[in-house]
Parts: sequence; structure tokens; C-alpha cells
Amino acid sequence: MVAVVETAAANPVGGGCGNEANMLNVAIPRPPPGNDAACTTATTAQQATTSPPPPPPSSMADELCHISCTTFNILAPIYKRLDQQNQSLRESDFRAFWLSRNQMILEWLLMERTSIICLQEFWTGNEELVHMYEDKLCDAGYFTFQLARTNNRGDGKHCFFLITSSNSHSLFQILHANLLLGIVQGSLGSNLATKFHRWKKVYKILQYVETYQRENKLGGVPVILSGDWNGSKRGRVYKFLRSQGFASSYDIAHKYTDSDDDAHRWVSHRNHRGNICGVDFIWLRNPNEPSKPLKTSWAEAAFGIIKCQLQKVSLKESDAFAFLKADNPGDFITYSTFCDALRQVHLIGLPYGLSFQETKDLWSQADIDGNGIIDYEEFKKTIWNSSCCSVQRDDNCAESAEFGRDMAEEVIGFTVKDAVLFPREVERGMWPENYSLSDHARLTVIFSPVRMRFRMEERVGL
Repeated sequence: MVAVVETAAANPVGGGCGNEANMLNVAIPRPPPGNDAACTTATTAQQATTSPPPPPPSSMADELCHISCTTFNILAPIYKRLDQQNQSLRESDFRAFWLSRNQMILEWLLMERTSIICLQEFWTGNEELVHMYEDKLCDAGYFTFQLARTNNRGDGKHCFFLITSSNSHSLFQILHANLLLGIVQGSLGSNLATKFHRWKKVYKILQYVETYQRENKLGGVPVILSGDWNGSKRGRVYKFLRSQGFASSYDIAHKYTDSDDDAHRWVSHRNHRGNICGVDFIWLRNPNEPSKPLKTSWAEAAFGIIKCQLQKVSLKESDAFAFLKADNPGDFITYSTFCDALRQVHLIGLPYGLSFQETKDLWSQADIDGNGIIDYEEFKKTIWNSSCCSVQRDDNCAESAEFGRDMAEEVIGFTVKDAVLFPREVERGMWPENYSLSDHARLTVIFSPVRMRFRMEERVGL
């Protein structure tokens, strides 16, 4: 992955964005009373070595420019297949091929000059390719941060930061104080182990973000999560993030909903089997966006996976309850039989499975009254009918005396100005046969800073 932060250079965002962004000293608009803006974004971040600086004065904030973000899985040459009949033949074996393709990718990046660039499947194991990106982008004023994949497969993420304009120092401070950047990259796969591992990785990222915000008193900041999430809008990761107040910035820009009708309006990836789907997201969560407690969302998602596993073996509600309580003579589930059932459906006892503490946390969520057992009503409410869905804003409550505007502080968030996928055919749910830069589309989003009211009560756990 590559993350790039640029400030206020008078360069339009290229490619599909046309003339959208004049990135020079755009004043932050104030929303009308009672109409606080809500947006979302995503990233991974290296924690700052010093404490974040205090929030900037209003005059400094008013100098903020638009911020643009690009996420692009550039398909590491070690993964790019050249012959469907010979799966072992990879682009990494042919220098001319991978060099030419990555030179074209670099030309696009330098032409677009977006503020934040997140590249996944960056071939960190090849020094020539790494130096090519670093030399070109550093010559353009960027500095770099690189993170290899944890399983040493040879690829990873690469970050470049660009600070250029007269107000760059103030924007850089604002970004460190008020914007958490996190880039997600996961392994492709559709089996249970991969899906479960991917969901757990997202949970860990959100735990890190929550801890970082709490320890640094950054509850009133926007959060951007960006990358290849290896899951579509109908998947558990998507629903999990929605329950945490995040929204897809592309869907915001195009007014798409979470409905089935909008689930396949756009795509961003074609896998080696030829299947196409939308898996690349730039998520945005503004500070005033309500969310469930993180552990609650995590438990709901876990219960959904348990239910799915039980349904795969044709167990209906009453049969599933009987399976979980096993041979226990009482009409309830014990912790011991709960663990045995999870082991049988491969959710614990394996490297990717639930840890001992995670299993205990899950049990605590299911045992609503805390009496040490799960009866049938608790089973239905938590395990069988659990729903990991987004939290809707209650404007009446937000404007009540208890949570009145006089108790809220003014913070900076983002609205989504525009979002574009390239090649443009993918915006219509089609994959062009002549596209060869990657097996993923490039997603670029432009954000506009906006003032909004924030109440700490809206950020649960902070």
C-alpha cells in the first residue's frame, strides 16, 4: 500500500476526476444549524512518536484545502498470472513485463497527484521496483513509509507523503492531530479460514483506532479506512464497518444505498477465475457519526458466522439450539457445550479461530442476564437473530436538552465532493477486456473539510 499526503498544491486531481479539485486554500463551509454533515474514510497508520499537537485555531483551519485519496491494488508481479493453462508462469519472471506495467502505474500516480495514495500488493521484495517508485515520487517531493506483509510473501504496502505549499505545516499538523489513516490489505480467498481471518483483522484495526483515539483524546476526529477489503457490500466485513459508523465514500458520492438493488452497481476487481465484484473501498467515519460499541458489533458479526456455519449443515433454529446445548439435560446452553459446538464448526481450536479471551467475550455477550447459562430466549436474541447493522442518527435526541448543541464542541470533518473509479466501465458494473494495469480498478475520492458539532457521547468507548 502507498499513502500520500499532499497539501494545497494547485493541481487538479487527474484521470477520472476531470476539473473537480482546485486544491488551493478552500474555506471550510459551516453547515446550517441542525444539519451537521456526516461522512467516512479509511487507512492504516504508523503511530506518531510524539503526542499529537493541539487543535489548530479557526484561522488555520479555514486555510484547509480539499483532500483527495486514491486506493489501488496494483497486483504484485509475483501474483500476476500470464497463462491460465500454466498457473506457475508469473509476471515476476519477466522483467520487461512488470517494469512496463509499473511505469504506466507511476505515470498515472504522478499525473493525478492525489493527497493520499494507498497502494496494496506493492512488490516490496524487489529492490529495483521499490527504488523506481521511491525515486520518481521522492523527486516529486514525497517522503516514504513501507510496510511488508506480515507473512513474508514478498508484497506489502508503501507510503509516500508530500508537503509542498505555504500552509503545508499547518495542514500536516491537522492531519496528525485530527485524521487517523489506516490501510487494509488481506489475502484473497473465499473459504471459512480466510473470511474469518479477514474479519478478525478488521476487528483488530478498529481496536487499534479506538485505543489510539482514546489515549490521545482524539474522539472528535474523522477516520479514513482505505484499501482492498476482499469482500463485497453483501459481506460481513462491510456490515461490520457500517455498524461502526463507517460509510463507503464512493456510495456517498453516487447516492447508493445498502440495498440489494445497489449492491452490484459498480465493481472494482476481477479475480483469476473471471468473477467480478466490488471490494475496494475508501471508508469515512466523521466524528458526529453514531456507532455501536465495538465489542457489540464484533459479537453480532461472530454470532452471524456461527449461525451461517450451523445453517450449512442444515440446522434450523430449534435444531441449532439442541446442537449447542448438546446432551445437557436442562433446556439451556452451558459454556462447556458452547465451546464444544464452536470447535465442531471450526471456529475455535484452529490457528485462525477465536482465542480463549474472544470466546469468553462472546459468551458474555450471549449470556444477557449473566447467570452463567444461555436459555432459549437469549439464544434467539443474540445468536440466531443477531443483526450487525448500521446505527441510524436520532436527530430528535441529538437536539434534546440533554444532548443540546451547547454541550457540543466544533470540530472538523469531511463531506464527499466526488468519487471516481477507473477504468470508467467498472462504474457500470462491467470489466473492460483491454484493461491490463491490474486486476483491480483505481478508486479516487475528493473530500471537503467542513465544520460540524461533536458530542463525546456519539463516540462510544471514547
